Amino acid sequence: MTTLRVGVGSGNPVKRRAVELALGAAAAADLPGDPTGVAVESVPVDSGVSEQPTGHAETVAGAENRATAALEAESATGPTYDLGVGVEGGVAEFHGTDGRYLIMWAAVTDGDRVGRAAGPSLELPADVAARIDDGEELGPVMDDLLGTDGVAKRGGAAGALTDGRVDRAEALAAAVSGALGPFVSDLY
Repeated sequence: MTTLRVGVGSGNPVKRRAVELALGAAAAADLPGDPTGVAVESVPVDSGVSEQPTGHAETVAGAENRATAALEAESATGPTYDLGVGVEGGVAEFHGTDGRYLIMWAAVTDGDRVGRAAGPSLELPADVAARIDDGEELGPVMDDLLGTDGVAKRGGAAGALTDGRVDRAEALAAAVSGALGPFVSDLY
């Protein structure tokens, strides 16, 4: 048997941790190729979308671009990966609601199939949404409000907005787990 090699299209340790959580929840026998183990590597790639994705379409495109670029990247331990995973956060509005929301999307690809899924969505405070509408990025806005640096590589906006009740890695892992659907379920 072989090890399933997974490239995560980001250098962000929270995104890598999310993929490790999602894959750790699956039994190895449930993963493509019945691997004996799973190796997850960070693969810093460009999302191909704006630094602050706006709307579901752009955020999904960022996740898909990251997954494809990671799959095609040269691995530290070999030529390619078995699966590429992309995780992208963005901001969007939802029809029928007021306000702007933090959104999360994940994509998983093996080069033939693509699975996509969303994570939780959290309403942004009005002052944060106004700054985003003025062209600022969510991570730096949250760093400014919290007096920190690099919130995106720790608890993220999700953690800050919920006083730690939503763990960013776990929220992103939910999206990755959903995106694994076509690879672990016979229903697709």
